[in-house]
Amino acid sequence: MTDRLKGKRIMITGAAQGIGLAIAKACAAEGARLFLIDTDADRLRKETLALNSTNAVAGFACASITDVAAIEDTVQRAAAEIGPINALINNAGVNVFYEPLETSDAEWQRCFDINLKGAWNCTKAVLPGLIAAGGGVVLNIASTHAFTIIPHTFPYPLAKHALLGMTRSLGLEYAYKGVRVNALAPGYVSTQKVIDYWNSFPDPVAAKAETMKLHPGGRIASPEEIALAAVFMISDECPFMNATCLTIDGGLSVQQHG
Repeated sequence: MTDRLKGKRIMITGAAQGIGLAIAKACAAEGARLFLIDTDADRLRKETLALNSTNAVAGFACASITDVAAIEDTVQRAAAEIGPINALINNAGVNVFYEPLETSDAEWQRCFDINLKGAWNCTKAVLPGLIAAGGGVVLNIASTHAFTIIPHTFPYPLAKHALLGMTRSLGLEYAYKGVRVNALAPGYVSTQKVIDYWNSFPDPVAAKAETMKLHPGGRIASPEEIALAAVFMISDECPFMNATCLTIDGGLSVQQHG
């Protein structure tokens, strides 16, 4: 364990698996105190206990980021358990992929409630504390969908474009208060969500192979590689980075043709 994040008290949403869990482990290894949120109570409890068994300091709460009252209560509980939150990682999200005219109103609402409004709910709950403390960090886990479009993934890119807009808006709004708001945009990452996406095709093996072929390096990222970038962006090593987005996709979004 090192101390790159010593003094950071970080709330992480969607922390029971995938990128969120990888970020939690990486932050704990750098000396941060953590408060983890997810809707999967059993997995969240198991992973938090595992973290604490490594001498990390982590609390947890099963809560939906769409529930404003629950999130406000969770921030208060986190402050009581690990100290006032001074860093937030908005990682929780859900894939909602359709052709536009096949998108129901309910699925549109679910997409925006979780991928955009949920991030705002959490940010709004911690911002007063960050401002009162003279500063802090918010990191939104966006996606390359925030600036590129893959057909038949509607309305997910709309929500991620908006999340990037919110990042920039809040970063400028509260810069003079010492609050940095940034985004991290992963491309394909080897998580269960990506596996589920491949499995939605008639030939999952072929879908996976096609994804790998798209990438200049012939592979996709691991959750741990995304976590390394998150540690940097939460740390005090980039104090003048604000209202911006760091892309981690192996060069996928730069390449014109796969």
